[in-house]
Amino acid sequence: MTEHRQGKLNQLDKVLPQGLLVDAAWMERHGYSSSLRSQYVSAGWLEQPARGTYKRPWGTLSWQQVVISLQILLQQPLIVGGRTALDLQGFSHYVSAQGPQTIHLYGREPPPGWLNKLPLKETFQFHKSQTLFKSDPVTIGLTSLDWDVETDVGSSNDSRHSTLNRLPWGQWNWPLTVSTPERALFELLDELPKHESFHQVDMLVEGLRTLSPRRLEKLLTDCRSIKVKRLFFFFADRHQHAWLKRLDRAKVDLGTGKRMLVKGGRLDPVYQITVPDDLYAPS
Repeated sequence: MTEHRQGKLNQLDKVLPQGLLVDAAWMERHGYSSSLRSQYVSAGWLEQPARGTYKRPWGTLSWQQVVISLQILLQQPLIVGGRTALDLQGFSHYVSAQGPQTIHLYGREPPPGWLNKLPLKETFQFHKSQTLFKSDPVTIGLTSLDWDVETDVGSSNDSRHSTLNRLPWGQWNWPLTVSTPERALFELLDELPKHESFHQVDMLVEGLRTLSPRRLEKLLTDCRSIKVKRLFFFFADRHQHAWLKRLDRAKVDLGTGKRMLVKGGRLDPVYQITVPDDLYAPS
């Protein structure tokens, strides 16, 4: 191997951390041609989990590594949200006892096509974040969430990201950007009734005793969905947590007219949505 190629291999050790993966476009931008990548794969210095993707040969690939790679190395404005974000932040007791099988991602544009071709037991489901929120940090971009992989330094001082959390993951504490529990709740409510259960959401909201009223008010202002806002207040009224008293619902646009969510369900007289009849039993 020439001295130049050895230098390129040493550089790769710095810019492509063990456990993370990149695509062919990233490799090209960093000066690794198709022929050089083929040599590295043949020599065992690189692996290809799926066509057009590369990682250093280390351990078993996890979905967290994949998402961190998208967020940090490939700079894709995607966050983990909804059911998955709640699970990661300690609410799996209410959401799923078996861990996430579907990973919910939110962003402006869909993730790359190779994502669901990777050798993972989980699958990824994409949601357009701008469908649910107006002045959403994901639609603006995650510029202040940039992370330098060589220095292991980053910052998140932008107040627009107050509805996002960073969770350290793995032995190197790579930052995984996820929705806060407040934001994740709105994302989960958006999945009712087709993709989520009223009863699971009801149990989950029962346990959400420590939500931030400030974040909730921001989300209620930004939320585009009348259905989601009405469902939020329906479940909040049902469980009467302390944070509810600090919300000014008079400032929230709840629209007009009825919303038929459950066929044969009961119409809530306050929020004009149909919900399963047994939700009116004592909680």
